[in-house]
Amino acid sequence: MADSSDRVALVTGASSGIGEATARTLLQQGYTVYGGARRVEQMAGLEALGVRVIALDVTDDGSMVAAVERILAESGRLDVLVNNAGYGSYGALEDVPLLEARRQVEVNLFGLARLTQLVLPQMRRQRSGRIVNISSVGGKIYGPLGSWYHATKFAVEGLSDALRLELAPFGIRVVLIEPGEIRTAWGGIAADSLRETSGNGAYAEQARVVAAVLERSLSSGTGSPPEDVAETIGRAVMARRPKSRYAVGRGARALILARRLLPDRVFDRVMRRLFALV
Repeated sequence: MADSSDRVALVTGASSGIGEATARTLLQQGYTVYGGARRVEQMAGLEALGVRVIALDVTDDGSMVAAVERILAESGRLDVLVNNAGYGSYGALEDVPLLEARRQVEVNLFGLARLTQLVLPQMRRQRSGRIVNISSVGGKIYGPLGSWYHATKFAVEGLSDALRLELAPFGIRVVLIEPGEIRTAWGGIAADSLRETSGNGAYAEQARVVAAVLERSLSSGTGSPPEDVAETIGRAVMARRPKSRYAVGRGARALILARRLLPDRVFDRVMRRLFALV
């Protein structure tokens, strides 16, 4: 993967944040980059740089099939898939409607898996490729009022580990990216959904403090910029022997290490203190 001059990449969720930064980074590295998102108009800046923008909804099978068919028709190959599209659905399990829970799983897990299914036949023919799945530190740790979000990211971790084994004989590498606190709109969107779902009733006080934590990285500037994640992805797709997972961003490595070393009861106390819960 060291020579990217004739390589083609697809980045989902490219209209903002990590996806937009990743599309820019891969373009700078010499890839032909397709940026996919539902809101094509928000990718005008990427298009002006040379990214080929494409309408892509990871909850719509027809949209995913059409996107992959277009890429192969225009470019004849696909070397990198960055499964970045996703969001955080927050709220107490008791409060979250199952329709919303299913949508969270559909976007964060099934969309990722289906798009991977669609690109694998071409990658197997090439005997090469990279599948880069954007997980989260939330796929290793847990927090209050995020049960469905954490469930999807834990699932992405397990899916990616199994996939790494089954694709190795075909020369296809699977890489997990585990961002920590990143300065994107993700936290604000998750906080808004939390307030709407659990802002009143039995979980209202928890919702208030957790929403404030979710919004902190953007409002206070404490989080790492999305470009840090994009640079890590760039290294992972260029490396001849990439690591299976990369923790990146503020707090990611420390939290993952703490989860690995601490007993559950101790880690529970750490998370309660982090979220200012008694």
